[in-house]
Amino acid sequence: DDPLYYLSTIPPSNPNQLKKESSETAHQINYREKFNIKFNSHIDTKMRLHEKLVVPLLVLSAMSVSGLLIRCPSSTVCRVTTHVKILKIGDLQGSSAINNRLMMSTAVASVQGDDASPKRSFWQRAKDIVPPASERKKIIPLGLMFFCILFNYTILRDTKDVLVITAPKSGAEIIPFIKTYVNLPAAIAFTALYSKLCDKFENPEKVFYICTIPFLIFFALFAWVIFPNAGTLHPHAFIDMISARLPLGFGAPLSIIRNWSYAVFYVMAEMWGSVVASLLFWGCANEVTTVDEAKKYYPLFGLGANVSLIVSGQYVKYVSKLRTTLAPGVDPWGVSLRYLMGAVLGSGSVMLAVYYNLQRTVSKMKSESSKGMAPAPKKKKVKMGMRESAKFLMNSKYIRDLAMLVISYGMCINIVEVTWKSKLKAAFPNPNDYSAFMGNFSSTTGAATLIMMLLGRTIFQKFGWRTAAMVTPAMVGVTGLGFFALIVFGSSLAPLTAALGTTPIMLAVLVGAAQNILSKSSKYSLFDPCKEMAYIPLDQDSKTKGKAAVDVIGNPLGKSGGSMIQQVLIFAVGSLAAATPYLAVILGGLVFMWFKAANSLATQFEDAMRVDETQDELYEPA
Repeated sequence: DDPLYYLSTIPPSNPNQLKKESSETAHQINYREKFNIKFNSHIDTKMRLHEKLVVPLLVLSAMSVSGLLIRCPSSTVCRVTTHVKILKIGDLQGSSAINNRLMMSTAVASVQGDDASPKRSFWQRAKDIVPPASERKKIIPLGLMFFCILFNYTILRDTKDVLVITAPKSGAEIIPFIKTYVNLPAAIAFTALYSKLCDKFENPEKVFYICTIPFLIFFALFAWVIFPNAGTLHPHAFIDMISARLPLGFGAPLSIIRNWSYAVFYVMAEMWGSVVASLLFWGCANEVTTVDEAKKYYPLFGLGANVSLIVSGQYVKYVSKLRTTLAPGVDPWGVSLRYLMGAVLGSGSVMLAVYYNLQRTVSKMKSESSKGMAPAPKKKKVKMGMRESAKFLMNSKYIRDLAMLVISYGMCINIVEVTWKSKLKAAFPNPNDYSAFMGNFSSTTGAATLIMMLLGRTIFQKFGWRTAAMVTPAMVGVTGLGFFALIVFGSSLAPLTAALGTTPIMLAVLVGAAQNILSKSSKYSLFDPCKEMAYIPLDQDSKTKGKAAVDVIGNPLGKSGGSMIQQVLIFAVGSLAAATPYLAVILGGLVFMWFKAANSLATQFEDAMRVDETQDELYEPA
């Protein structure tokens, strides 16, 4: 039952005969050059083989001048398919037999009766790609959960924009004010609540349910209770009276109060992305997966999840077109909203069921693997208030750089998105037309992200974490500056738009959509996996509270920071269109800061991973 097998060599009685025989039948590997190991005498090598070991494998020793010889009998061919990992490397000195332990990770020795290795069939190669059963039990449920979460987020994201932008006496200018004065305070309050929940409940499963179920309840109430009575609940007459006495620049803040239930829906939809998608899901994934599993499967989680973007986008489009089949006098947007929120409730229920089953499965796997072992000592939780948590996190350069990545992305995407959505409302003033366009937009984003997911795994494997983290800021910077250039120099491009058979507004809408699609696809496929991998080397307290602060505060803070910049520019220059050149310059500066933080974090992440690997080797049982 012991998976460790040890093979020992016997010093040859006749070294010359050994050299002669090995020249005909053995493969000579100079380990002295590869691993800087000096052999001064005959050595007794113990080899630890994981997985399966097919004998015969005979390890021979030689003098220091000849290095280490691995000899296979003439009737067999010995093949090692993966690398050899040295646990301890040092000079080997002394006259007696010296032990040097070599650990061969996932090594397989295949034995064949001829000089050529056997050809493997297509099904054998395909079987190697399939994850083992222990990993499938975790990866498949996580992929399904992510599918359901992003299915809901796509519907909620498209719906929230339709509600606030097409609401009475509202527009895209309301978005910066909602994100600054409503969304950010709500995110800070939730972070304080989440920190207390983590301190109070030992079981993270309870925290997950407490945080997710209220979202589903609210969305159901909004579709079937609040929206049908919005005319009564919204104080239009009161706001009209106040706006008549205030300057025109207060129109956007007053629109938040005028359409307060839409603003609350907007915040809840935004919080679903920050809380459920970023905080709770990735926190669950980090708890149940190892570092090696994360490297293999995190980039692929989005494959199934971004199929949900395609499916949900087409569902939004289908629901938006239902108005053509409705009887006269029926509110088409109200009917569409009920269909949309019904899908959110159904998908959310599936997510909760899968999460419940995953917790049972992982708990069973842990109990089976810990049989016969002494229980790990229970760690005492470190309870910190909001101020202490903030001080703890700000003292960590690692967390600050990680927060800078999230804040930079939020500010950059917000600066570009608000300008694009103002053009989008001008092109599609009707709520259902707007929603139908957003459905196509989401489906295209999903298709583009699927392609980026496939490229993302290659980027991680060939170029590493650092290069993968640099792709998203490069994509956002190039496409964002290109979009602003089109807006600034749009008048000089009038002949081009006429030749293309479109209008300047529609061209701006399409270019802005392309910018958002490319930026979001690189975020889902590379930025999010990079960000989540960065939490893995941290201690538990930094993971929990650091992730809560970065994801729940950092993301809204980034969007609110971008919104604040736009508010100042709108008041300074008079309109969002006039502020476009300044926004382009600010976007360039933010992208530069993003690159700098990503490069700094990459260095710290690589150092932390090397420390973890060293500790794993030192404590590896002999």
